[in-house]
Amino acid sequence: MRFVSYNIQYGTGKDGRIDLRRIAGEIGDADVVALQEVERHNSTTGMVDQAAELASLFPDHYWVYGAGVDLDASERDADGRLVNRRRQFGNMLLSRTPILSSRNHLLPKYGMVDQLALQRSALEGVIDAGLGPMRIYSIHLGHASPPERRRQIEVLMTILREAPSQGGAWSGRLAKAHWTNDGPEPAMPGSAMFLGDFNLEPDSPEYEMLVGEEDPEYGRLNRLDGLIDCWIASGHETDASDGITCDDDGRGMRIDYCFLTPDLADRVTAMRVGIDAQGSDHQPLYIDF
Repeated sequence: MRFVSYNIQYGTGKDGRIDLRRIAGEIGDADVVALQEVERHNSTTGMVDQAAELASLFPDHYWVYGAGVDLDASERDADGRLVNRRRQFGNMLLSRTPILSSRNHLLPKYGMVDQLALQRSALEGVIDAGLGPMRIYSIHLGHASPPERRRQIEVLMTILREAPSQGGAWSGRLAKAHWTNDGPEPAMPGSAMFLGDFNLEPDSPEYEMLVGEEDPEYGRLNRLDGLIDCWIASGHETDASDGITCDDDGRGMRIDYCFLTPDLADRVTAMRVGIDAQGSDHQPLYIDF
């Protein structure tokens, strides 16, 4: 079973060309796909509904989309009729098996005076695709401010730990037929994966908020109710020079990750970076179970 995470930069490749079909080809035959920087109805990307176009390129996958940025992009047609549209920027999940439920979590945002500050989000999907029920999150954290990222990670860790006790989209044995008629009570499992662009490097304090502190004697102090870096769990090196996913003016960085709950870590068989991919300013991640 293969998972892929990819920040697609609106489909804009290293050659400056927008090509969602190229993105789909680089993703390949994946079972679950987490995408970031998917746009809808933005003038600089041709007013294309990229979520719908990507969905058409994966006709056998179920999909959900969650916007962080959501702005008006409506217009009136030649006859004066209102065409309601939203200019959106956010995350997407695709799965070969049904996405049983979904929530879009808006993350804390700092307003900046000079630097661009976007509303960020974490899109959640519950699936049962052969590894047991699990929550999959497509996540994009803020790029400009470490304090903002720290607040965002605090929220993510609360979601990780508290979601199972909150129950699924609806819960309760005495639910009326209005809710039970179309299916059973949806699950909210403890097993979870965080996939996406975290805009942080392995030597940053934010990284330790996700996977625990590094002790000189005992190594990484992963918590039972925390996360494990899948790159490390699959046998790769710990230093930041390994597994580069993005280039910043000639400096390679590992800022895209798969983090997972400890019960899933031993089931990973391989993980790699798609170093030859040209479809974005990021490289895709491929995780096999």
